[in-house]
Amino acid sequence: MAYKVLILDVDGVMTDGGFYYSENGKVFKKFGPDDNDALSLLDPYMEIRFISGDKRGFRISEKRIKRDMKRKIDLVSTINRLSWIDERYNLSEVIYMGDGIFDSLVFDKVGYSIAPSNSNQLTIDKAKYVTKRNGGDRAVAEAVVHVLELINGKFDLSKALSASSINQRTDGM
Repeated sequence: MAYKVLILDVDGVMTDGGFYYSENGKVFKKFGPDDNDALSLLDPYMEIRFISGDKRGFRISEKRIKRDMKRKIDLVSTINRLSWIDERYNLSEVIYMGDGIFDSLVFDKVGYSIAPSNSNQLTIDKAKYVTKRNGGDRAVAEAVVHVLELINGKFDLSKALSASSINQRTDGM
C-alpha cells in the first residue's frame, strides 16, 4: 500500500497530553524532543500534517507546529476527525497517529494506525502499531522509524538522512 499522508493528533502524541494552567488560564504544553527532526525523514515520502481539538490551547500548538516546525495544523474536533480526513484524503492512503478514545474510530477506517503507549486502551487495542514511548517523549520519532520500515524495509539512518531535507531544516528551538 502506498501511503500519501501522515496525520498526527497534537495533544497526547506530540505533547505529553497535559494542559498546564496558571491563574490566567492554559499557558503551556510540553512538546517532546526529536520528533520534528524525525518527521523530516518522511518528507520525501508523504505529506505530514497535524490536527488538534484543543480550542483553548490551539494558539500554543499553532506556534510550535506552524511557526517553529513549518507544518500544517488544523483545528478539528475529536468527534469530527474521520469526516474531516475523508473529505481531504483517500482513507486507505492515510497513516493516522492518535491517542484519545475517539481516535479509535479513525483507526477503524484509515490505512494504518499508530498509538503512543500511553493512549486510551480502546485506541491501543485498535492500533496497528503501538510505540514503546509515550506521547511527548519521542513516540513520534519512534513511529517515523516504523513508517520508514513499512516503506523501505530495514531502517538505515544514513540512507534516510541522504533522502531527506533535514540538513536544511531547523527545529525552531
